[in-house]
Amino acid sequence: VGDHNSDYYSLEILCKQLYETTDTAVRHQAEKALVEFTNSPDCLSKCQLLLERGSSSYSQLLAATCLSKLVSRTSNPLPLEQRIDIRNYVLNYLATRPKLAAFVTQALIQLYARITKLGWFDCQKDDYVFRNVIADVTRFLQDSVEHCIIGVTILSQLTNEINQVGCRHGFILHFADTTHPLTKHRKIASSFRDSSLFDIFTLSCNLLKQASGKNLNLNDESQHGLLMQLLKLSYNCLNYDFIGTSTDESSDDLCTVQIPTSWRSAFLDSSTLQLFFNLYHSIPPSLSPLVLSCLVQIASVRRSLFNNAERAKFLSHLVDGVKRILANPQCLPDPNNYHEFCRLLARLKSNYQLGELVKVENYPEVIRLIANFTVTSLQVGVPGVTLLFPTSVYLFTKMFNQTDFMEMFPTHKLTELCVHVCRLHRDGLEDPLDDAGLVQQQLDQLSTIGRCEYEKTCALLVQLFDQAAQTYQELLQSTNSSAADITVQEGRLTWLVYIIGAVIGGRVSFASTDEQDAMDGELVCRVLQLMNLTDSRLAQAGNERLELAMLSFFEQFRKIYIGDQVQKSSKLYRRLSEVLGLNDETMVLSVFIGKIITNLKYWGHSYFSFSICVFLLDLLFTYSSVRKLVKLSAVQFMLNNHTSEHFSFLGVNNQSNLSDMRCRTTFYTALGRLLMVDLGEDEDQFEQFMLPLTAAFEAVAQMLSTNTFNEQEAKRTLVGLVRDLRGIAFAFNAKTSFMMLFDWIYPAYMPILQRAIELWYHDPACTTPVLKLMAELVHNRSQRLQFDVSSPNGILLFRETSKMITTYGNRILTLGEVPKDQVYGVKLKGVSVCFAMLKAVLSGNYVNFGVFRLYGDDALDNALQTFIKLLLSIPHSDLLDYPKLSQSFYSLLEVLTQDHMNFIASLEPHVVMYILSSISEGLTALDTMVCTGCCSSLDHIVTYLFKQLSRSTKKRPTPMATDDRFLHIMQQHPEMIQQMLSTVLNIIIFEDCRNQWSMSRPLLGLILLNEKYFADLRNSIVNSQPPEKQQAMHLCFENLMEGIERNLLTKNRDRFTQNLSVFRREVNDSMKNSTYGVNSNDMMS
Repeated sequence: VGDHNSDYYSLEILCKQLYETTDTAVRHQAEKALVEFTNSPDCLSKCQLLLERGSSSYSQLLAATCLSKLVSRTSNPLPLEQRIDIRNYVLNYLATRPKLAAFVTQALIQLYARITKLGWFDCQKDDYVFRNVIADVTRFLQDSVEHCIIGVTILSQLTNEINQVGCRHGFILHFADTTHPLTKHRKIASSFRDSSLFDIFTLSCNLLKQASGKNLNLNDESQHGLLMQLLKLSYNCLNYDFIGTSTDESSDDLCTVQIPTSWRSAFLDSSTLQLFFNLYHSIPPSLSPLVLSCLVQIASVRRSLFNNAERAKFLSHLVDGVKRILANPQCLPDPNNYHEFCRLLARLKSNYQLGELVKVENYPEVIRLIANFTVTSLQVGVPGVTLLFPTSVYLFTKMFNQTDFMEMFPTHKLTELCVHVCRLHRDGLEDPLDDAGLVQQQLDQLSTIGRCEYEKTCALLVQLFDQAAQTYQELLQSTNSSAADITVQEGRLTWLVYIIGAVIGGRVSFASTDEQDAMDGELVCRVLQLMNLTDSRLAQAGNERLELAMLSFFEQFRKIYIGDQVQKSSKLYRRLSEVLGLNDETMVLSVFIGKIITNLKYWGHSYFSFSICVFLLDLLFTYSSVRKLVKLSAVQFMLNNHTSEHFSFLGVNNQSNLSDMRCRTTFYTALGRLLMVDLGEDEDQFEQFMLPLTAAFEAVAQMLSTNTFNEQEAKRTLVGLVRDLRGIAFAFNAKTSFMMLFDWIYPAYMPILQRAIELWYHDPACTTPVLKLMAELVHNRSQRLQFDVSSPNGILLFRETSKMITTYGNRILTLGEVPKDQVYGVKLKGVSVCFAMLKAVLSGNYVNFGVFRLYGDDALDNALQTFIKLLLSIPHSDLLDYPKLSQSFYSLLEVLTQDHMNFIASLEPHVVMYILSSISEGLTALDTMVCTGCCSSLDHIVTYLFKQLSRSTKKRPTPMATDDRFLHIMQQHPEMIQQMLSTVLNIIIFEDCRNQWSMSRPLLGLILLNEKYFADLRNSIVNSQPPEKQQAMHLCFENLMEGIERNLLTKNRDRFTQNLSVFRREVNDSMKNSTYGVNSNDMMS
């Protein structure tokens, strides 16, 4: 007893130290001691002692947390009787202590839910002892309000626990639900759905009806809490993953709730729907978002639950409830209510067809109410509501067709909306221009609204624009105007320019007329006149937002009015000719290019403006317009004067970061495309274009040739230069032009790039652009790297590539341990580019790699060995944590296993195992590209092994030593191949396999290499089925191998792939109604 008392007091002190002390060292020591306690053999008895005698809520929390860990462990699990005792003890503990601290109650309820889920299929004397959940909570529901809250929370938490594939528990000891693979989880979830969930939902609805029938005092904290828990329980039931789809929440408007057919009665009865609408109107705004969440789920029930007549009746009740909310919108200004109501409208739109909605009795009135809701939502003035405006506009523009829109939404509503948007800058509400994504959302929606009754819309915009532009001019001319007033007016003009661009872009969706084109001309003239005014002020001051709006307008205009499909007699061009003297699209293009050049001169210091400007410049070069562009004097000016004298961003700016030069690549890509139009084989023109870059290379070479040079200037010059060259290399996708670039850079300037890697390997801002340039140079895009038969340039290019990879790889490995938060930028990004570079050159088909070993050249071996060194320095977790690294590594591995399998076979055992482990982990990656690459690599390895084994059984010459070694490694570690066989089969049978064809290719080889293991696996799967389904499952496996020969010929593989498709479909059909499922632990063991 003394020892127990001592332990109890020690634990109490440790809990207080962990949660109450401000001393970090003391807290760390307490946490360390408590972790040791949870792993001690007598943890269970001490947890009971803490619960019984603990005076601190923290000690009770520790006990509940530790018990959750004990019941969840897979090694040495607790016996059934002990788990039953813990379950009963927790229920009694909660029943006798209804006023525990909230977090302690929550932890104990979580423990109960955990035990119940884990023991769902446990039997004692033919009784499923953990399934009587409603009986377990009945005594709570018949007692005080506090007891009712506990009972309802138990059901709510249990429903949520069983619905989740993985979850975390505990305050101190965080651990994932790794005890339930997906298959076992679905087995439990399906059984719970079929046996208990509807009863729980019915119970929650009945309790809500009882609560709504009474005069609850919702100011009373306990009664308020009970109603909240009941609503959470209802929502958890409706939000249940009924068919195991694990819906992606990002696609909110596409979600369908797959209510089981056995639930039909609850939804055919209109009282269920009316219950939640009535609750919305009778409870305080703090609880109504939960009610709306339930209604969102009810509105999303699958259409096939009803026949046509039933669906129409259900929809009528649903729309009537929406009308009631819109007619009494007192709660909607609350941001949570507003958001959930917009979701309800969106689900209504996505789940029901327009033909069904228009037949609802109150359809016209509801549409008018939604129109008012759309406009007044902007005028609420509650923080955050204006940012939710696009949701309602989206619903409004998509809910009905154009005719309905014009009838139901009078022009004065549109006027009110547009005027209010412009007034946002004056009234001090949230400015949507602060969020570029939000701006684009609004423009997309306004483009639809704006084209309805376009004559009135255009007149409105002309009126607003003329007023704003006149005020702006007056402010500029006045000596008393403040900078703040000018900024506000520029903000209004910015919005108007965005809206004008949007409504012009909306023309693509409608059958336009000449009159509408003339209206577009009026708007375009005004924007171009404003552009002339703002350009005249750029030397003194400019507004970046207004410039971005101009560029957005240019892009919309280009899509609609520039191109071969535009009629040259368009009234828009007539109006532009009358007002501005712009007769055709060539002259308009000249204005656009002039504006872009102006912006590049004045806004080169602004990364965002510069990037948008360069991107638009690139977009302008479409096939139909590029030949017109290249003839423009402004374009010829750029081609002949791309120097820092004319474009300051091309100079060396010591105040900016090296990463700020990224847009220079896009700039030179655009110039390169323009240059290629008339370049042909004109080497003189090419040399003339390259003169500024030649001078830059010579300057860098001069600096690097001395011992004392300005390192920062050299870095900036080189980084800018290689970014420029990468843009040109990307643009030159024809053999003739690319060979000019190759002959220009090699061999004259390649040593400078190599020297930069040697000097600045530790500085990724410098080395990454150099490596990316090299990766672009070796990329055989559009077969541009085609050397003459007498040219050694392919081999020489690979030598340079190998040298750069080797130099960078060996030096970057000398950095040692890099902090986790810096490892990608400092090391892994450069390594990723090296992998991509090596993959590009190995798969380029312009180098015969057999000659290297034949003539004793170690370039290939050096590159491959460096790859292995770099690979071994990267933990497996990092290979999958960083997407760009994953894609470059697995695509390189695919090439190596396909064309250089002899090299893979010659590697040391630990390297081979590392590669195989990385493939095994990649098979389950979320990235389909990675998964497909792993399947291909595995297929090449398995095919190689199968061929070697086949040869060893025949009378063939003695195999190479590397072949013997590789076979020996595989024979020493058969579990690796067997693990991958289990993984692939598990994915094909039980998961949403999006690349089934790719998965099928290595599977046949894996089966042929592990026939005994496959037979055991098959028997395990068959035996795990219910007795009545075992024969059907056995037949599925028999059909899988029917007609399959013991070889890996293409014809045999194709037959197996066809069999596998049938096998997957039959197995899934067989297992749909199985309450047993398959024990995937057996498969994955």
